[in-house]
Amino acid sequence: MATACGPKWTESNQGDITIVTNQGGQNLGYSPNSGVSILTVDRFAFKDLNQNGTLEPYEDWRLSSEDRAKDLASRMSIEQISGLMLYSSHQSIPNRRGGPRGATYGEKSFQESGAADSDLSDQQRTFLTEDHLRHVLITSVSSPLVAATWNNNAQALVEGLGLGIPVNTSSDPRHEADADEEYTLGAGGDISRWPGGIGLAASFDPDLVKQFGEIASIEYRALGIGTALSPQIDIATDPRWSRFKGTFGSHPQLAADMARAYIDGFQTSSESAMIDSGWGYESVNAMAKHWPGGGSGESGRDAHYGFGKFAVFPGNHLEDHMKPFIEGAFDLKGGTSQASAIMPYYTISVGQDQGGEAVGNAFSNYLITDQLRRKYQYDGVVCTDWGVTRDEGRMEQFAGKSWGVEHLTEGERHYKALMAGCDQFGGNNDMGPVLEAFQIGVEEHGEEAMRERFEASAIRLLKNIFRIGLFENPYLDVEQSDETVGNPEFMTAGYNAQLKSIVVLKNKNGVLPLDKTTKVYIPERFFPEARGYFGVTSEAGFRSPMNLELAGEYVEVTSNPEEADVALVVINSPENGRGAGYSAEDAVNGGNGFMPISLQYGPYTASYARETSLAGDARPTDVLNRSYKDKTVEVNNSKDLDLIRETKAKMGDKPVIVILKLENPTVVAEFEEMIDGLVVNFEVQDQAILDVLSGKVEPSGLLPLQMPASMKTVEEQFEDAPLDMVPHQDTEGNVYDFAFGLNWEGVIADDRVTKYQSLK
Repeated sequence: MATACGPKWTESNQGDITIVTNQGGQNLGYSPNSGVSILTVDRFAFKDLNQNGTLEPYEDWRLSSEDRAKDLASRMSIEQISGLMLYSSHQSIPNRRGGPRGATYGEKSFQESGAADSDLSDQQRTFLTEDHLRHVLITSVSSPLVAATWNNNAQALVEGLGLGIPVNTSSDPRHEADADEEYTLGAGGDISRWPGGIGLAASFDPDLVKQFGEIASIEYRALGIGTALSPQIDIATDPRWSRFKGTFGSHPQLAADMARAYIDGFQTSSESAMIDSGWGYESVNAMAKHWPGGGSGESGRDAHYGFGKFAVFPGNHLEDHMKPFIEGAFDLKGGTSQASAIMPYYTISVGQDQGGEAVGNAFSNYLITDQLRRKYQYDGVVCTDWGVTRDEGRMEQFAGKSWGVEHLTEGERHYKALMAGCDQFGGNNDMGPVLEAFQIGVEEHGEEAMRERFEASAIRLLKNIFRIGLFENPYLDVEQSDETVGNPEFMTAGYNAQLKSIVVLKNKNGVLPLDKTTKVYIPERFFPEARGYFGVTSEAGFRSPMNLELAGEYVEVTSNPEEADVALVVINSPENGRGAGYSAEDAVNGGNGFMPISLQYGPYTASYARETSLAGDARPTDVLNRSYKDKTVEVNNSKDLDLIRETKAKMGDKPVIVILKLENPTVVAEFEEMIDGLVVNFEVQDQAILDVLSGKVEPSGLLPLQMPASMKTVEEQFEDAPLDMVPHQDTEGNVYDFAFGLNWEGVIADDRVTKYQSLK
């Protein structure tokens, strides 16, 4: 017990973890098995992380994060700093894949090992102990309980190593809604369900996005996640880009406002959880991406592949692409000042490096040091995107992405990125190449200069760990985590956000909302095979596109179009696949391999494409002229157009409503004249769509993009120019332009529309 002249702290047990409560100070958590003990100084408790019996400045929670980080960086070996600079490859918990490419547990596959879901794999133990890695990217987890337990296991392991630096776990966005989940069943589920980036943007409501950040950050911290590899604040200026849906749309100011709100929500703790300057135990470091903007890949191609490595700026709009960073991520209102980390994109920003280099953004001294660091005074962490230091593969292969520096060794690429101003290397579990980079620098600049350069990055990286309280208590109350993640309050907030993201574009003759007695025909849809970055993610086949049992609670569902009053056709926007824009078969047959990316369902011939590409690679192993003029492609889900036509034929004069699940802007001219209603679904739950269709909720979403009138306007627009297409005009005279949407009264013309249309 604390007395008037005794210690101001007490201890209690939380499972296998000891919790120290400091009266008037920061509370601590440590594992009794780690070797760490408690020091009493000025009657307060402090963790003796380096186990030397002395309170070092970095162990003193009374000091600023800056001072603590500087002290700790000065004590670290080059090997330890090299490990701190690593950001792991993707880790699933548990990793159920065994064998040479998967994780092992006691040198066995997970299935054979008898390991618990929350156990660390052999590979995780290796990179934490031998490579000094402290930044771990997790993907899927079995449950919140497993994630929290895994976190505690990892923290207990590293707490007793060297200087006791905790693990800073991160995640890509993980709150997207699943269509077939029902809200009433999902409440209390694994995590709250929200629209993705483009759906949040459709709300045109930065306060809603801030609320998402506040809730998501609490759930992240309950899972042990201290860094979000988000938001994606590229402005989506080319409508064909496969990552369009992850953005906040095509308008620079809307993207800037959403970026600021998102990061403020993630990084700012509530007053009760705050440590200093907005940071605290509810804070999650936000890594805004992708500097200086990745939305202008030539012809919409994506830089995850060699065929998409060039971003072009024919309209000279680089400053528009930087705006969400400069006026959003670097101009926060919640106290934390700026996004704690920035990720450059893979692309070579053609013609934008005034130093004359044609290299990926992470390797550009001009874009990182001259612009980001010096001009815009950004002093947070700069982390490369995943795999930029690895060797390239074939043009169409998902492999290394060392664009512009393919000729360098892996160690030389690390060195070039480091000297360009980067602090951290995404997707690298091995400190070897970082140590090689250090030795290259020693030969060029001397050991003292390179030590100083490494410490500068270490300070930035450590500050992000200190500010969110991980050095004091990185452990979780696993039962509390289980109760926190996906609790009913958070589920309700996410569901309400889904409702606000739905956009009604057409409502001919007031066909919507539907009545409870309306007989509705919902035809099966053909789902083509879908491939993710890491392989096949779904099989082809005919399936119902909506939960029919749930739909039956809103309308009378019938399988007979003859007795139906209305047909509801659910389709996806045109699907080109992850490898969109390139065909290895075309290359084998004597072509250059480059193909159009189509936003229409029917066969598309690129009559209006450029004769000569704006960018290319003259190496014998690459292609200089990447034009695809006059080539023809067909999207994977062309049967969606057939489905609309067949349904219309079956329904005759009766209304047909299309629910369009939108990942990219779509040429709706192919079918819009034959339908009566058009509703845009930015990947929300069926129940949210049905709540709007039935009139239970009035639609309020607006288009954060343009729906192109044709593929001609898509080909003729500048990849880097915001909102420069001719939008589609429907049979009712409405133009599907940025900020357009309908409610039951007609065209929405509220303050949101006025504000952002005036900035267009």
